[in-house]
Order: sequence, then structure tokens, then C-alpha cells
Amino acid sequence: MIAVIQRVSEASVKIDGNIKATIQSGFLVLLGVTHTDTQEDIDWISKKIVGMRVFSDEEGKMNLDLTAINGDILLISQFTLHASTKKGNRPSFIEAARPEIAIPLYEKTILQLEKELGKAIQTGTFGADMKVSLVNDGPVTIILDSKNKI
Repeated sequence: MIAVIQRVSEASVKIDGNIKATIQSGFLVLLGVTHTDTQEDIDWISKKIVGMRVFSDEEGKMNLDLTAINGDILLISQFTLHASTKKGNRPSFIEAARPEIAIPLYEKTILQLEKELGKAIQTGTFGADMKVSLVNDGPVTIILDSKNKI
């Protein structure tokens, strides 16, 4: 499971020209699911996302997590995070989980993030053509890969 976490001052997602979800201060998370991901990957990545201390404290140091600032999460599924670019110029997405595997894992990740955060999160729609907008605050962008957790 790969997550690209972007600290934002605002973010939103549109589907078919309509705003599906919007947040203010928090994280826009792009999530890529592979066919070998399990509940262990979901638990690890969710805990890391919510516990990531990249928000400024009163001294201006990145020392606070989402709960400390009452931040929000906008979670967007993105199979292209598992692109292989080793050969040629056309990426291969063979490592990205097929929808019958990815959708249940994505939905479990939503529930786990809500449990860790203690409130509902915002999401896109799995498989939809989405237009994502954000104001990357910092900029701060962090990549997590649950396969590199050890």
C-alpha cells in the first residue's frame, strides 16, 4: 500500500463537474492498493498517516499531528501509484490491485482512518474520473509504502 500524503490548507475533489468532497487544514492522501495488501498494511499506514507530526507548533516547528490541529483527511484512490516504469515509456500497472481486491481494501482503509482520527473523513469515488484540487501547505509531501515498514 502506497500513500502520498500532502499537507494542505484546503483540498477538494470534483466528479462530473460537481464537488464530491472538500476539506480545509489537513491531509490530501492519494492511496494506491496492490494485490498483496492486507489488514496489517491498512493498520500500519492509517496509524502513520494520523500520527504524522508535520503541523507547526507554537514555535513554528513541525511537531503536531492531525488530531492536535483538528485536521481533516481527503482520501483519493490512485492505482497509478503502483506504476512500473522500468521498461519503455508506457507504465505498467500490473502491481495495482484489481477492483475486486482494491475496493474492499480501500473501504477498510476509510474505516480505519476514521477510527484512528476519531471522526469521519472525506473521500473521492473509487474508479471515477476525479479532478483533485489542493493548496499544498509548505509544501509538505511525504510518501509511505507499507512494504517498507520494517
